[in-house]
Amino acid sequence: MESGPAIFAGAAFTLFGGALLLWTTVRVRHGEPVALGVAPRAAAAFAGLAGALFLGLGLWCFGRL
Repeated sequence: MESGPAIFAGAAFTLFGGALLLWTTVRVRHGEPVALGVAPRAAAAFAGLAGALFLGLGLWCFGRL
């Protein structure tokens, strides 16, 4: 019974983190801004850190099964 919410949370966090990392990488490689009105390096670093955090959180949820 307890594994259902963990699977859902793990899938949601992992998909969001992976998508955020992919989106940030594509924007940086094309030289486009990651966030409007923010320094490009700071925005890319923050988005990359957040993506890695969510990806790690999703993997942690899967590890708890």
